[in-house]
Amino acid sequence: MIIYEYPFNERLRTYLRLEHLYRRMVELASRETALDHHFAILTLFEIIEVSARSDLKSEVLRDLEKEKQVLSGYRDNPNVTQNLLDEVIHKLDECFEQLNQQAGKAGQSLTANDWLMSIRSRTGIPGGTCAFDLPAYFAWQHESLQRRHADLTEWTTTLLPLVNSVLLLLKLLRDSGVTQKVMATAGQFQQNLPQVRSFQLLRLAIDPNLGLIPEISANRLIVSIRMMQQGQDGRLSSWAEDVPLELALCA
Repeated sequence: MIIYEYPFNERLRTYLRLEHLYRRMVELASRETALDHHFAILTLFEIIEVSARSDLKSEVLRDLEKEKQVLSGYRDNPNVTQNLLDEVIHKLDECFEQLNQQAGKAGQSLTANDWLMSIRSRTGIPGGTCAFDLPAYFAWQHESLQRRHADLTEWTTTLLPLVNSVLLLLKLLRDSGVTQKVMATAGQFQQNLPQVRSFQLLRLAIDPNLGLIPEISANRLIVSIRMMQQGQDGRLSSWAEDVPLELALCA
C-alpha cells in the first residue's frame, strides 16, 4: 500500500518536511560516492532553511510537554501497559531536555561554519559549486570516505535534538489514528469531521496496483478526496469508478 499524508495545519507541514529531508539526508550520507555526499549537503541546507523559523523550537517544546501531560493521564489505567507508557514518557522527557538545552535555533552552529556557508551561497547558481568556484569543496569531495562520513555525521548531530523530537511527535500522532475502510464512490469521497475533535493529520492508503493518485483537500470541517489517473502525457484526469481506500484521521 502507498500511504499519502495530508497535514491540517502549517506546523504539521513543517514537521513532515523536516522528517522527509532528514530521512533523505541520512540515506545520501550513508552512501559512499562524493556525488551522493554533495546532495546530502544540499539537503542539509534545506533542513537549515526549514528550521529557520524563530518559533519552531518553542512549538516543538510545547508539543512535547502537551504529549507528556496527555500520556501522564493514563497512569494507573488498567487498560494501558504501564511499562510501555513509562518508556514513551521517558523519551518525551529526554527529547525535551536535549532540545531545551540547545542554544539558539537548530542548525545555528552550522550557519556559523564559514566553509559550509560558502558552499550554500553558491548552490542557488546553476553549476555554482564547480571546482573553479569552490576549490576547497572540490578537494573535500576527494577526501577519504571515512573523512567525509565523519564530517557529515558531525554536521547532522547538531540537528538531532530537533529532528528526534519531531520524529517522536509524528510517531505518536500517527499511532493515534484508527484506520477505517471506506469507498470512493465514482472516484470521490467526502466525510464531515466531528467538531468535538481537532484533527491534525490524514493518512490515506491506496493499493499501488490501481495506478491511481489522490487529490486531497481537508480542513477542520470536511475531508474531500478525488481519485485521479495519470495519462501517457503526464496529465491527470478524473477516475469515475469506485475505489476502496483505507483512511486514518490522527488527532
